Amino acid sequence: MHEDKSRVPVQAPPAGSSPQNPDPEVTPVAKRRKFSPAYRNRILEEIDRAGAGEIGLILRREGLYSSQLAGWRKGRLKMSPGKQKKESSDVNAENRCLEKEVAKLKLKLLKAEAMLDLQKKAADMISLMTLRLDDKSEADS
Repeated sequence: MHEDKSRVPVQAPPAGSSPQNPDPEVTPVAKRRKFSPAYRNRILEEIDRAGAGEIGLILRREGLYSSQLAGWRKGRLKMSPGKQKKESSDVNAENRCLEKEVAKLKLKLLKAEAMLDLQKKAADMISLMTLRLDDKSEADS
C-alpha cells in the first residue's frame, strides 16, 4: 500500500500520564475578568474617599491594579461628556450674560458721570451769575 505523507504521526503521551488523567502541571487559560459599571463606580467612589495609604489596601482587597483604576477613571470621564459639555456651555452662557450686564452698567456709569459733570457746570454758572448780580446791585447802591 501506499503511505499518506500528509498525515502527522501521533506521538505517544509522556510516561506517567494517560489520556484519562491530564498533566497536572498544565494550567488552564485564565479568563479575563469583567467588572460591571456599578462595581467600577463603587470602587472609584471608595478610592476617592480613601485617605493616604488606604488606596493600596482597597486594591489588594479587591485584587486590582492601579492601572485598572486609571482606565476606569478615563472611562468615567468619557461616559459623562454630555454633563461636562452642558456644564461648560452653562458657564459660557452665564459668562456672556454677565459680560452684557457689565457693558450695560458701564454705559449707565458713563451717563451718570456726564450728568454729574453737567450739574457741576450748571452750579458753577449759577454761582457766577449770582456773583455778577451781587456786584451789580452793590454798584447800583
